[in-house]
Amino acid sequence: MRRSDPSGPVVIIGGGFSGSMLAVRLAERGIASSLINRTPEFGPGVAYATPFDGHLLNVRAGRMSAVEDRPDDFIDWLSRHHPGHADAAGFVPRRLFGHYVQDRLAAAEAAHPGRIDRVVGEAVAIESDGVRLADGRVVPARAVVLATGNPAPRMAADDSSGDRVLGDPWVAGVLARIGADDDVLIVGSGLTMVDLLLQLTAGGWRGRATALSRRGLLPRAHRIHHEVPTDPTPGMVAGPASRRLGDGRRLARSDGWRAMMDGLRPVTADLWRAADPAVRARLLRHLRPWWDVHRHRLAPVVATAIDGLVADGRLRVVAGRARRIAATSGSVTLHWTPRHSATPETLTTGWLIDCSGPGHDPARSALTGPLLEAGRAQLDTLGLGLALDADGRVLQADGTPDPGLFVLGPPARAAFWESIAVPDIRRHLEAVVTALAG
Repeated sequence: MRRSDPSGPVVIIGGGFSGSMLAVRLAERGIASSLINRTPEFGPGVAYATPFDGHLLNVRAGRMSAVEDRPDDFIDWLSRHHPGHADAAGFVPRRLFGHYVQDRLAAAEAAHPGRIDRVVGEAVAIESDGVRLADGRVVPARAVVLATGNPAPRMAADDSSGDRVLGDPWVAGVLARIGADDDVLIVGSGLTMVDLLLQLTAGGWRGRATALSRRGLLPRAHRIHHEVPTDPTPGMVAGPASRRLGDGRRLARSDGWRAMMDGLRPVTADLWRAADPAVRARLLRHLRPWWDVHRHRLAPVVATAIDGLVADGRLRVVAGRARRIAATSGSVTLHWTPRHSATPETLTTGWLIDCSGPGHDPARSALTGPLLEAGRAQLDTLGLGLALDADGRVLQADGTPDPGLFVLGPPARAAFWESIAVPDIRRHLEAVVTALAG
């Protein structure tokens, strides 16, 4: 991204949590921004726009401040607006956090008039002088930040499927198509699968669900009471990966795996960036599913509800690899191969819901595909996403960072690994703010 006007605004593509809170922090530093969002609802994004109160935060409220140097900001907001939820150790409805983000954005606009320009539209190209929208408008920029959040799953979208396949589970009203007694097949057994089952059950659904994932793992649960994080041992942050893993397991046995995992959180991004491509590949191949279910945990009440569905025989989790979808007007069949088996099997049910995870693919994105082709960006060595420097700048084909093109939030996972949860995003956000201010 070439800076056409050093005094121009920073253009932020994506008006969810990452983009909105970046606009706020820039405004507080005296930097103007144009915040582009597809809809007029700025702030919550997909994650925090759900109106269903059964969708709870997966992180305790006391860790959900949007401001890195004000850890009690969210709790203070809850105390003023929703005092019944102002418990730092509690797990509040996600919609309340969405309202908190919207309030922070509105307060920054009132305190710093003219520094945040909300732009409703779909960004389709990053050009030398700004960002082009689908309607032909060009939003001028001195720098661009991609804060587009998580894309929809891609497994079902890449297959030939009929109307019995729900490819994007977050489309408004999509679950209303499922009958109260219909059975469902879910590809993926992570947090999105949990969210959908909670919503279906609350709506009176009485059917049964089969969830298929590569290893058949369900997310683990938080304890009711918070555990103090345990600092990682020296052996966990230096030396061969096998020794680090061994030290981590020993610490988990002695101090508890939750305390061990939470102690790793402040250094995870640094450890990931320090690992060479071979070690990263081994972690992805062997450790990632176990990392995900222990890192991204469920609120205790949610875990109890899912355990109840399993105990009642209404939720079955199987391990294997999805191969092909075949849908008819009244059913859908998934061809799959069980784990540790070469014999293909089929699962047939009334509906298939794709919860296979975000379909990150920069090469196929209308925004980043042309940047890759032009050499203005490159993929990381494992193809997880765009290669970035430590401050979130996009690395060009020659390896040099582009001073005017950044990535923030979930699309930055290739560089930082942990880039989904609020505590991780807000740290990365401050690095982007500092780079842009400098």
